[in-house]
Amino acid sequence: MSTNKKIYLAGPFFSPEQITRLDQIATLLAKNPTVATENIFRPNEHSYSDAEFGTFEWQTATFGFDIRQIDQADLVVAVLDYQTELGQFEPDSGTMWECGYAFAHNKPVILVRYKDDLPINLMLSGSATAIFNGEADLANLATYDFNTLQTKYVATKIY
Repeated sequence: MSTNKKIYLAGPFFSPEQITRLDQIATLLAKNPTVATENIFRPNEHSYSDAEFGTFEWQTATFGFDIRQIDQADLVVAVLDYQTELGQFEPDSGTMWECGYAFAHNKPVILVRYKDDLPINLMLSGSATAIFNGEADLANLATYDFNTLQTKYVATKIY
């Protein structure tokens, strides 16, 4: 039976460029008929407001809430681009932790990256169900079947 999937959209949201990338991926996912548009969870849109940012209470509440959202999701879509506008290609460590958690809990992980000429970590690429690499390929998120989750890899360097 096919159903529209609930997605946890992982990715950094610490700069305007990062938020723009998440917005663009969310828009592509929302166009996809196999995605429950109202169930695309973005952590940056659900900040814990009952405590000051960075306090122990805030940290504990945020961590627990995000983990519960991954647990409830059908899969994780992770944006690997972090500080590429600063010439750095290493993905955000929090996003990578979320990918590892999802993989360990048998949740498919879909990796997306805007820059197609950068290497992807071996452990990330090995845990991915599908990789969308480069702006032209990202457009395929709007038509990818999240019910069948066909394996999709791309030729890229690994490290």
